[in-house]
Amino acid sequence: MAPALLVLLLLAVIAREASAARAFAVASNATAHGATVVGNKLNVHLVPHSHDDVGWLKNVDQYYVGSNNSIQGACVMNTLDSVVDALARDPARKFVVVEQLGFDSLHFARIDYQDKEKRKAAKGLEVIWRGSRTFGSSSQIFTNVFPVNYSPPDGFGFEVLDENILPVQDDMLMFDYNVEERVNDFVAAAIAQANVTRTNHIMWTMGDDFSYQYAESWFRNMDKLIYHVNKDGRVHALYSTPSIYTDAKHLSNESWPVKYDDYFPYADSKNSYWTGYYTSRPTFKRYVREQSGYYLAARQIEFLVGRSSLGLFTASLEDPMGIAQHHDAVSGTAKQHTTDDYSKRLALGASKVEKGVNIALTCLLSSNGTCVPSVLKFSQCPLLNISYCPSTEETVSVTQNLVVVVYNPLGRERSDFIRVPVNDENLVVKSSDGTIVQSQLVEVDNVTRNLREVYVKAYLGITTDKPPMYWLLFQASVLPMGWNSYYISRSTGYSSTGYVSTMVSPRNDTVEVGPGSLKLSFSSASGQLKRIFNSVSGVDLPIQQSFFWYSSNEGDIVDSQGSGAYIFRPNGTTPTIVSSSVLLSVMNGPLVHEVHQQFGPWIYQITRLYKNKEHAEVEYTIGPIPIDDDVGKEIITRMTTDMVTNSTFYTDSNGRDFLKRVRNYREDWDLEVTEPVAGNYYPVNLGAYVADGKYELSVLVDRAVGASSIQDGQLEIMLHRRILRDDGKGVNEPLGEVVCLDGSCKGLTVRGTYYVKVDKLGHGAHWRRTYGQQVYSPYLLAFTHEDETSWKSYNVAKESTMDENYSLPDNVAIITLQNLDDGTTLLRLAHLFQAIEDPQYSVIAKVELRKVFGKRTIKELAETNLSANQKKSEMKKLNWRVIENSKSDPIPLKGGPVDSQALVVELGPMEIRTFLLKF
Repeated sequence: MAPALLVLLLLAVIAREASAARAFAVASNATAHGATVVGNKLNVHLVPHSHDDVGWLKNVDQYYVGSNNSIQGACVMNTLDSVVDALARDPARKFVVVEQLGFDSLHFARIDYQDKEKRKAAKGLEVIWRGSRTFGSSSQIFTNVFPVNYSPPDGFGFEVLDENILPVQDDMLMFDYNVEERVNDFVAAAIAQANVTRTNHIMWTMGDDFSYQYAESWFRNMDKLIYHVNKDGRVHALYSTPSIYTDAKHLSNESWPVKYDDYFPYADSKNSYWTGYYTSRPTFKRYVREQSGYYLAARQIEFLVGRSSLGLFTASLEDPMGIAQHHDAVSGTAKQHTTDDYSKRLALGASKVEKGVNIALTCLLSSNGTCVPSVLKFSQCPLLNISYCPSTEETVSVTQNLVVVVYNPLGRERSDFIRVPVNDENLVVKSSDGTIVQSQLVEVDNVTRNLREVYVKAYLGITTDKPPMYWLLFQASVLPMGWNSYYISRSTGYSSTGYVSTMVSPRNDTVEVGPGSLKLSFSSASGQLKRIFNSVSGVDLPIQQSFFWYSSNEGDIVDSQGSGAYIFRPNGTTPTIVSSSVLLSVMNGPLVHEVHQQFGPWIYQITRLYKNKEHAEVEYTIGPIPIDDDVGKEIITRMTTDMVTNSTFYTDSNGRDFLKRVRNYREDWDLEVTEPVAGNYYPVNLGAYVADGKYELSVLVDRAVGASSIQDGQLEIMLHRRILRDDGKGVNEPLGEVVCLDGSCKGLTVRGTYYVKVDKLGHGAHWRRTYGQQVYSPYLLAFTHEDETSWKSYNVAKESTMDENYSLPDNVAIITLQNLDDGTTLLRLAHLFQAIEDPQYSVIAKVELRKVFGKRTIKELAETNLSANQKKSEMKKLNWRVIENSKSDPIPLKGGPVDSQALVVELGPMEIRTFLLKF
């Protein structure tokens, strides 16, 4: 059975269907869409469905056409064809597919086993979920957790090849006539489920993974059950949908329990915490995150260039990105060959988008508005993180510049550092107005050189020439949703402002680094971090950081459960330190100081402190994880301080709300602690932090990870996993990623970055929110070679789509700007802050659309739901009665209607508003 990760929105309801289904009442017999409910009986809503993974044990194409059946006999095409035929035979039949577009309810299966049992006893599986403290009851939703799973009760599955199928046999001429037996079983199962829920309506999820490949088998048996059960009269059965079921619950006037926190972490038994997948396949998680940010920027460029012969060139990445969001894709819980297929789709899509962006930039920058790609050819460097960029490694002459076009997808001006690999010391950098820009050269380290050699050949099949000598570093300032051009040329010697980093030899017990107000202190003896100090903010915090690994449990006599792609089960609670003595070297320069640390042969770390930046950027390289001792290892970085955090830490929810986590505690029930480490891990997409009465220690991440605070004052993040056994949750292979080259395979090496900042209490939110946007939406860089004078004669070197001097406020982001194929433009604006998160920014924000699109005229504007498939004015929400509790919900701040003349959009904290525009 394919484990549905995160929150499986198996039968999510779309508002259109719900509105149509609301026409019936349950006080007496009524009919809607062929569904009859009876007011004075237990109504059993049969909801036919098929859970069809978009890749898991097979890839998405194999599942669709039904190939590679030696792995799993599944063909989605057969399901679709046979379901359509079966539905056409009888309009009373129904079928649902997973949908998300304006919810009235959520229906899913997997919550913690302790939580589920307690909810069954209290008839609390169905609740009103108020998941956002910012929005309170205004965003509440009816939430239904299935009593067992998303399959039918035992004995009522009718997949034709199921060896345990027990058909309803109502032909009295046959010896195995079983109507009475089947009806009695049905009634018993219905009453058992009714005992754990409220009202006289229950839902049976009539389907499972890749069901209905011969749909008539299911529908024929359900037809018979409905007929004979209703003839029996003790309970009432009907074909139904989540909408019909939700409306029946709503019209019952029942009062429902309220839930505030989320459903993480999930465990299905005492040693089976599904917290390993938060980190599984970290390079794929990074690839998905990277392509998501790139896709956002590319769609903006597609919009800016307008409708031209290029067409919608970003469409080639749309399907791969959607497929990668599947709960067995980005989660890291598919088989290796399936994950390879996901990566291949992303790579092919990204390659096509890259070509489109290169041509689009040629059009955008052209001063006469024409596209002449034969004159100007851009290229990009997807492997820049391992120093591979052919465009920047070419020889640069005095007359032939390396031109770097920097696009900023954020809605506000930003100034950030750019690092490109070069092979020349004598380089000078100029901005678009001819001003010389200060630069710094940093020698490329041997770890990066080795990574480049191996992975360029593994990824591209290319054996590269000698690796570049230096990273060229300079600071680029770019207007909001705009670009700037920088020119790198060979200096004549005296005009160069470049600076080659110098190696610092420790003279004291402590090495202090940092070109600005932020300083980090390291021990000369141990090579370990000791202290963070900021002379401007007044922060002064003793802190240690090191790498550890948890030994992966392989199961024991009492419980065979082991760690794997899904499960994190460490062998004990104390991880092993990788090295307590670290080789340390320091590189200094005017723009950045770098601290290089070698934590043994397979972990390398560079901490960078940039001029005018108040945080540390930490780049780690981990792998191959050694397994010579036949022990799986799960690698963490841990920061340890003397902060008094009272078992409390904070992690983001889907990159939006930060949620309070308390170690060994659940808000809804008394937790029996069985896994003190794995049971306290939570998913992190944006970042995590701890706070006490004085400071906030925040960490932002560049991909989805798992994180926790196992001891007060600590924050740990799992960065890599290599496990030797399967965890028994269905994928049926160990999480042991390797990279093969020339017939030899080695464990996967992971390179990534996290960002660390310490603030005074109450002052960390602004950095987490604003810099988090920069992490997600880095500059898009394009390179070409051109004479500076010629370039400026026919190109617009610097530009913004917004009005001059206009920028979005710090608490607002553009999360979608996309041309649609019907000629409209999709725009989504998001408020970045929660209520009461920051006194200055947790307020109503205003966006002036006329200034955002200063060079265009908006002719029409329509606000829609988040999915942009329904006008906001047509949306209707159900109001639910709830059981009163002691918590007081906030009164949410929300933006008002948009005046068609003023075109000013207001956004309250955490609000996302979606618009369709015509220009």
